[in-house]
Amino acid sequence: MLNAQADCILGVGITNDSIISDIFLLNEMQHEKLRSFSAELKYRNDLLNIELKNVKNRHPQSNVTELRQLADKYKSVMDSMSSVQSMIDKRMLSLFNSKQYELYRVLCKEAARSPFVVIPVVYTDSVNNENR
Repeated sequence: MLNAQADCILGVGITNDSIISDIFLLNEMQHEKLRSFSAELKYRNDLLNIELKNVKNRHPQSNVTELRQLADKYKSVMDSMSSVQSMIDKRMLSLFNSKQYELYRVLCKEAARSPFVVIPVVYTDSVNNENR
C-alpha cells in the first residue's frame, strides 16, 4: 500500500522572509526575488480571500443542494490558493543553487514531504576557481 506524501512547500509569503533567507543563505538577488514573490503571493491571496467572502455572502444556503454548491465553490478557491503557493514556491526554488536545493530536499525528507522538482541554477560566484 502506497501513501502519497504531501507537497513540501517552501512557504514563501507564509514563513518570514528572513527565516528562509537565513536557512538557505540566499544571495542578494535571491533575497530581492523572495521579497517580490512574497508580495505577489499576498496580493493574489488577498484577491482570493475577497472571492471567498463573496462566495459565502452571496451564495444561497437554504438547503442541502445549495450548501453543497457553496462547499464546491469554496473548495475551488482554496485549491486556487494552494496552486498559487506551489507556483510561487517553485519560482523561488528555481533560483536555488545545487547546495540550497539539496538542503531543501533534506528538510523535506525529514518532514516526510515530497519536494518540488526543479533544476538548480549554477551561479558564477559558486563555481570553484579550479574549474575556471
